[in-house]
Amino acid sequence: MSSIGRYDLEEINPNNEVFSRLRSTIETAFYRNNVEVVDSRREAYKLAKKSPGTIVLDWEVCCPIDLDLDEGTKMLLFNDGAVTGRYAAGRRVIGWMNVDEDFYASIIREAIYNSRYKKMYHAISYTGLHEDFMIKNHILIPEGHENLLYNWLLNFQHPTPFYENMYSRSKPYREGDVFIFTDPDWKHPDFPMGLAVFDPKHNVGAILGMRYFGEFKKGTLTLGWGTANRNGFVACHGGLKRFEKNGKKFVAAFFGLSGSGKSTLTHAKHDGKYDITVLHDDAFIINLEEGYSIALEPQYFDKTADYSVISPDNKYLITIQNCGATMTKDGKIVPVMEDIRNGNGRAIKSRLWSPNRVDKIEDHIDAIFWIMKDPAIPPIMKVNDPILASVFGATLSTKRTSAEANVDTTKIVIEPYANPFRTWPLVEDYEKFKYLFEKGVKAYVINTGFFLGKKVTKELTLSIIESIVDEEAKFEQFVPGIEIMKISGFDIDSKEYLDIFLEDINRRLVFLKSKKGTVDDLPDETISSLLVLKEHVSSKKV
Repeated sequence: MSSIGRYDLEEINPNNEVFSRLRSTIETAFYRNNVEVVDSRREAYKLAKKSPGTIVLDWEVCCPIDLDLDEGTKMLLFNDGAVTGRYAAGRRVIGWMNVDEDFYASIIREAIYNSRYKKMYHAISYTGLHEDFMIKNHILIPEGHENLLYNWLLNFQHPTPFYENMYSRSKPYREGDVFIFTDPDWKHPDFPMGLAVFDPKHNVGAILGMRYFGEFKKGTLTLGWGTANRNGFVACHGGLKRFEKNGKKFVAAFFGLSGSGKSTLTHAKHDGKYDITVLHDDAFIINLEEGYSIALEPQYFDKTADYSVISPDNKYLITIQNCGATMTKDGKIVPVMEDIRNGNGRAIKSRLWSPNRVDKIEDHIDAIFWIMKDPAIPPIMKVNDPILASVFGATLSTKRTSAEANVDTTKIVIEPYANPFRTWPLVEDYEKFKYLFEKGVKAYVINTGFFLGKKVTKELTLSIIESIVDEEAKFEQFVPGIEIMKISGFDIDSKEYLDIFLEDINRRLVFLKSKKGTVDDLPDETISSLLVLKEHVSSKKV
């Protein structure tokens, strides 16, 4: 097996590194007599369809047999309450500064005890879709939240004979199966918006008082990414695709927060100019030494803001969350899309939406694109120095979106490598990405927001990427280590811009200096590289 779920008697002791206080607390809950195993999407659909509050739409799921669903399966709509995004402030990681394992273990023990009167569903899935990396997941979800159960079994790969066989021959890792206890109805005066606790070293977590499905998706990925990071992979919150034209291949990875455009860029078809192969648009891993990449999830969890009710892409939806509903003139119940009801409407979209979807790409990555919504960044920058290239990833600056609850969406923030779900020291990501750039991967920084008040359109970004793929892009040195593509209407030669860019460098310096002595502490070379960049930019003003 890939991960460990069962043990010989002599292995069950405090000296076994798989066990911990929190792991024993959470795993124990799965064996109680109020737990019922749900091991198929078909069964979960039937439960979700009957769950109070579910809306059964008059749209049928496309190709249900291919998704291990029954013919005639309908799309289901279910809405949360006030919170329709992830609550990052509620996350706690065991092992990080000021996170007391005994304190949170006590809270979780009480939450588990109070769930004994509820029927709990035990669902099983896999993170990782290739035998080179597969981890088994177990989750407990209480009765009344069957839509969360169904969405989780759709988003991750549920056991089928094909995948059970794959898992049986998959590469073994000295890692425990993932166990996650959840109770969306949990309440605590100290955590009014909920609490999500993760013990990444021991692959367990608890999601309490949170209903938004994104917490369940990203909570599961949190532990899968952590496992990958410990075992020679680069954990990636981003999209990856392969371009092919006239026998030439080009593999590109796009890293950005939700709403930055990473999904749009990953799935863009480029008017048929290339044969496009998509790995995934949100979660994948890169084998550091061998260079291949593996998708972690079969389906996509997409925003519905950009899709009207008549969009042809709706054909591939399976479930919808946090959208309105209405009735057509012929009496059909249909969703109301485009975030009319609230921000961050979401849908689970079938992998069939991508005509050339694969779960592993053997070809090495050619380029990494750091996606920023930062007004100081021009539409495209090429970073040639491996240290500086990884530093830009470590100081990826952007704006939050409605995908997260209780955040200021107008403020520029820094989110290293676009991964707020990291549970390991930041230096591990820094060194791994630097290694990729040293091995020849090209680094680009792209802005999908506004540059000096002018919008960088999707069409412009796509045309830039195509010029890079076709080896037609023309870059000029801006300063040593950085090249710029000159684009009409986006002037970078003014002193006004140089002042803005210097402020941007200072913001990154402040961030790196503020992390000294923390889990995000990076080597001094990161600060030095930005100081050198600052000197070069300052000299251009003279």
